Amino acid sequence: MKTDLGLAGAVVLVTGGVRGVGKGITAVFLAQGAHVVTCARREAATEAEFVRCDVRDEEQVSALVGGIVARHGRLDVVVNNAGGAPYVSAADASPRLHEKVVQLNLLAPLLVAQHANAVMQRQAAGGSIVMISSVSGTRPSPGTAAYGAAKAGLDSLAASLAVEWAPKVRVNALDVGMVRTEQSHLHYGSEAAVEAVGKTVPLGRLAEPEEVGACAAFLASPLASYVSGATLRVHGGGEVPAFLAAADVNHREDS
Repeated sequence: MKTDLGLAGAVVLVTGGVRGVGKGITAVFLAQGAHVVTCARREAATEAEFVRCDVRDEEQVSALVGGIVARHGRLDVVVNNAGGAPYVSAADASPRLHEKVVQLNLLAPLLVAQHANAVMQRQAAGGSIVMISSVSGTRPSPGTAAYGAAKAGLDSLAASLAVEWAPKVRVNALDVGMVRTEQSHLHYGSEAAVEAVGKTVPLGRLAEPEEVGACAAFLASPLASYVSGATLRVHGGGEVPAFLAAADVNHREDS
């Protein structure tokens, strides 16, 4: 990004920021001149400062946030990106799997946000938290039902925290649609299938991870200083209604 969002020197935590969408988010904040700390359960190569952390574990999250403050003196931005779920029918998934999906995609972001808020409330400039949610929380999510339910909860959580933690801390969410990553083939299949899936989006393609990162950086930045409790849909226009392909009526207006 060439646009200066006023994030130079900011201390930013991006959870799960080493691959996929998270890697794109990390790249955008780094390009803006921020100091980025990222975390994952396993060691990973990254241009950002890396800390190994399971964001579902309270002790590890406390150590993560405390370590950032000890090393850098503050924490300005948190992007709660870590999440995901395997594809499995709700009828076939075990209660344990559902529990783990909800824990990772809803309770872990809340845990990280709680620890970050405790720091940000003591800072003169406060801070900003961005939840990376999903369009799965706003439409049916077959095969990932618990994930969709957790993301719907994450949108609600962001709105509630924005009220509770104002005026020091702004909290917003991104409802992200389909994104082209190094793991796209696991979700959609061959390259031809990925291209075909992209054509179902009004903009004609899947998003790039950095495009999601740009939206996260905007919400975290001073340019969005009066934006809190909002959910921004980053989905290329959503999905073309299926009935349009099935209908045999010409919906184009005569010129």
